[in-house]
Amino acid sequence: MVLQLINNSLNRFLGIFSTDMGIDLGTANTLVCVRGEGVVLSEPSVVAVKAGTNQVLLGGQAVGRVAKEMIGRTPGSIESIRPLKDGVIADFEVTEALLKYFITRVHKRKRFFSPRVVIAVPSGITAVEKRAVYNSAERAGARKVYLVEEPRAAGLGAGLEIEEPIASMVVDIGGGTTEIAVISLADVVTSVSLRVAGDDMDEAIIQYMKKTYNILLGELTAEQIKIKIGSAHPLEEELSLEVKGRDLIAGLPRSVKINSEEIREALREPVSAIVEGIKETLEKTDPELSADLVERGLVLCGGGVLLRGLDQLIARETGLPVRIADDPLTCVARGTAIFLEKLDQYSSVLDAIEDDV
Repeated sequence: MVLQLINNSLNRFLGIFSTDMGIDLGTANTLVCVRGEGVVLSEPSVVAVKAGTNQVLLGGQAVGRVAKEMIGRTPGSIESIRPLKDGVIADFEVTEALLKYFITRVHKRKRFFSPRVVIAVPSGITAVEKRAVYNSAERAGARKVYLVEEPRAAGLGAGLEIEEPIASMVVDIGGGTTEIAVISLADVVTSVSLRVAGDDMDEAIIQYMKKTYNILLGELTAEQIKIKIGSAHPLEEELSLEVKGRDLIAGLPRSVKINSEEIREALREPVSAIVEGIKETLEKTDPELSADLVERGLVLCGGGVLLRGLDQLIARETGLPVRIADDPLTCVARGTAIFLEKLDQYSSVLDAIEDDV
């Protein structure tokens, strides 16, 4: 106990000189939030490396937006890698390079005072996967690493009163995972972690275009289709878009015009999986907490919830009030920063996760 108090006092003292930060380490995007400043960095979780190696290009600068712009456009000597898959680390060394770049960029020149870092992780990952995140952050230059489950961070970032003895339900749809949880007294009562999210929607569009039009699209093009005309619920005015890709029969560039009804059909499977995950979580929720949700409903966070009509579809399927959080893309990152501000208050939650790693 005495040693812990000394460590806490030392960390608070060093925190005066370091830029402590919360990180939403996502499959598609990484966001960094600093206390008092909000989200200071939002970049794609992509790293460009020399083919066959883990050597980052451009003196370690080919990370984030620079690397994403290279996807599908690189020669054989260069690869653009997404080192996280389904919310967990798939390439340890490249993830370390990604974290080191972001931490250094935010921490700037305070080289003698390493930062404390709170990182959000999916609720369904294993102890081994947690250890990989923990070690990557330490090797990337963090003085102290705390891990917090994404639903808790999303709930805090969305402004929910998760410390109260009432139910709060959060659905966080990211790039690699969908986190669904009912939270009460700052703890997750029941949850479902689905490895179905935004990336699966992009892949569903690619497969639909291949099957229906014999056109092969790149992942960036599929993502743009989802953003521009994608929907989960019929629209008042359906949208259309001209799409360019490679004809699988002739092997030549070709364009076709598609509409939002087609893309809604293409997205039916991943969207249905998310809705079923929400229903499964509700079925496992205790009756008293379920009663709270009838009035309070659920909150949607993450980039995936920007799919048109998704909130309407979930409301129709569950019969509950549904609202999209303010600035849903940054909820998890803002939540990690709140955890950082209140480390003493949430120590039991963070320590429990630390014990696992």
